Amino acid sequence: MRSSDREPLSGIRILDLCRVVSGPFATMQLGDLGADVVKIEDPRQGDESRRYGPPFVGGESAYFLSVNRNKRSCAIDLKSPAGRDAVLDLASAADVVIENFRPGTLDKWGLGFDALRARRSDIILCSISGFGRTGADAARPGYDLILQGEAGVMDITGDPMGPPTKVGTSIADLVTGLYASHSVLAALMRRSRTGEGGRVDVSMLDAMASLLTFNAGMYFATGQSPMRRGNVHPTISPYEPFETSDGWINVGVANDKFWAAFCDVIGRPDLREDVRFETAPKRAAGRNELVAILIPIFAQRRRADWLHLLGAAGIPCGAIKSIGEVCETPQLTQRGMVQSVRHPAAGDVRFVARPTRFGDEPPAPSTPPPMLGEHTREVLAEWRGWTDDRLERFAVEGAFGDLGRSFVRSHI
Repeated sequence: MRSSDREPLSGIRILDLCRVVSGPFATMQLGDLGADVVKIEDPRQGDESRRYGPPFVGGESAYFLSVNRNKRSCAIDLKSPAGRDAVLDLASAADVVIENFRPGTLDKWGLGFDALRARRSDIILCSISGFGRTGADAARPGYDLILQGEAGVMDITGDPMGPPTKVGTSIADLVTGLYASHSVLAALMRRSRTGEGGRVDVSMLDAMASLLTFNAGMYFATGQSPMRRGNVHPTISPYEPFETSDGWINVGVANDKFWAAFCDVIGRPDLREDVRFETAPKRAAGRNELVAILIPIFAQRRRADWLHLLGAAGIPCGAIKSIGEVCETPQLTQRGMVQSVRHPAAGDVRFVARPTRFGDEPPAPSTPPPMLGEHTREVLAEWRGWTDDRLERFAVEGAFGDLGRSFVRSHI
């Protein structure tokens, strides 16, 4: 466990029963803030995402490594009576339990909220699911792709003449994880005032629907669902990508002041007086005509030249970068946002650190994503004072899966 006394969540213990992305991303946020996060994994194969690939680095999934730093791993069989008892014992020392199984699964295993609260009266249980704990769809499984569609995000993403398109990252998983982590912080704050724990219910559908903002507002105002617009903004133009001679840029001419400066930068001051484009509403309505004029202009210069000219005039603009360009950009590396940890199997693992800062200090050094079951002995001894004899007895009783004693001796 890293030394994190100066981190905001130092001293908070999180029991992490999550797997794949939404839950692990939530618990990683809390670990990044200094919480002691203990990840419970199936002893036979661990979190499913350990097998997601390629790529694999030293046999470890890059996918798993990306959302599991600052955690310790305990390999415990949640479906066995002995494993259940071990987890309940750990829960009695935890501030928060986070899980992302289908609603009702923990109750079936004897690990539901009532069982947890019997061990610690002020426990906080955060449950992440696809559709929430209540409602007609509560039992449906939740996967990122499915929720991107169910929440309407795919219907407004992509070319207007093309098919619905998913966002290029696991946005439903990640946004839900962020909501879960900040909901846990709110629950901890409430407990500090009232002494009460409680349940937190975070639905992927709810989280994604909350992102609709002005799109939902347009529907509520008109009764009409917004259509796919591709890269076009409904009320601002030009506010979109343009292809230069060697790459793509985004340009955001968001008001009349920027429009006047923009016309000078592109060498077309006459457009300022063109009645078709003299106001923002007219530019939005005449977007097709305007863009037809701009496309050949932007194609005449390199990306760096346009960024320099537009930036010097104060016009919002930016390169459309590859992931590699982003990961190597000085703006991130100079701020300590790209960090590296030494992993026992994968070697040096680079990652993008947490984006929040306290007192302008860069994020504290992280611990590497754990090997499966790497910390089982350590955590049970530290949190609950388990002896080796007790560990072996629980191993024989099936707490650590079918491997029994041999698993204990080789993994903890």
